[in-house]
Amino acid sequence: MKILLVQTSFLGDTILSTPVIAGLKKIYPDGKIWMMTTPLSSQLVQRDPLLEGVIAFDKRGNDAGLGGMLKMRRTITRMNFDVVYSLHRSFRTSMLLWLCHIPKRIGFKNARFSRVYHQICKRNPKDHDVIRNLFILSTSASLDSLDTTLRLFAPPKEDVDADVVNSLSTLSQYVVMIPGSAWKTKMWHWQGYREVAKYFLDKGYAVVLLGALSDKTVNDKVSNGLNVFDFAGKSIPDAMYIVKNARLVICNDSMALHMASAFKVPNVAIFCATSPEFGFAPWENNARVVEKTDLSCKPCHRHGKQICPTGTEACMNDLSHEEVIEAARKLLNIQ
Repeated sequence: MKILLVQTSFLGDTILSTPVIAGLKKIYPDGKIWMMTTPLSSQLVQRDPLLEGVIAFDKRGNDAGLGGMLKMRRTITRMNFDVVYSLHRSFRTSMLLWLCHIPKRIGFKNARFSRVYHQICKRNPKDHDVIRNLFILSTSASLDSLDTTLRLFAPPKEDVDADVVNSLSTLSQYVVMIPGSAWKTKMWHWQGYREVAKYFLDKGYAVVLLGALSDKTVNDKVSNGLNVFDFAGKSIPDAMYIVKNARLVICNDSMALHMASAFKVPNVAIFCATSPEFGFAPWENNARVVEKTDLSCKPCHRHGKQICPTGTEACMNDLSHEEVIEAARKLLNIQ
């Protein structure tokens, strides 16, 4: 039995999908499981020992458009999958899997063009996204019998950037902070992160900043004049290694939150424009959510927006650094 699991959404969504891998192995103990993801997400799951391999679908790059879809169709068709489970719910994904003529196709009822699936499963929007994803297996297994643990496997240090390994080897304990986000209204103000960094430096902790290369500007504001390590722009495997060995992660509602959950690292999760009620709260780790809950405009969007709809940015600016420090202090039992 050859099985394909499809999740071509954002990085955090991929992390929250990983319990499905173990669920598939439980249902098909002798099956060969492959996962189709984006090129970036493939770096998150490529070390999973339950996966036979990973197919990278560069849907916004080399595989964009009809030509890219047809190229991926040829790749998938040649692999002769027996069954596909699709967590992704876009029209493009449904169309692609229909064109591949995989004998058994399973998707979600709210997927666009869901009629191409042989079996459809319902998702409860009130559940955490981990549980919503596991519902894709509900036609084959009881959800109570499935493992809900997130699966991430960091690289060994010999496969990590030497600058990262050498820097971290000098630290007894460090706190990771990720000030950036792809959505502007998800970003807590940089001044708050800077005050939190000062607090931990005063307490004798090292501070490590992470993020995409595009986050270098905000990281520079946070770190200006402070003795911190800034690893913005490092690879996803490097980031996994850094987070796994951290004492604490402080971040916005972002992929880093879910990476901390996967590695069971304590986490202060800052929700600005969004809300943990959307199903993306920390999962099965020691964590605290910090947010303004008394705003009539919050949440303004499932992913946040690039511009505050009210022009106040109250969900970001009215959240004090004292609240974040207090949450972190309680997590680490700092007196």
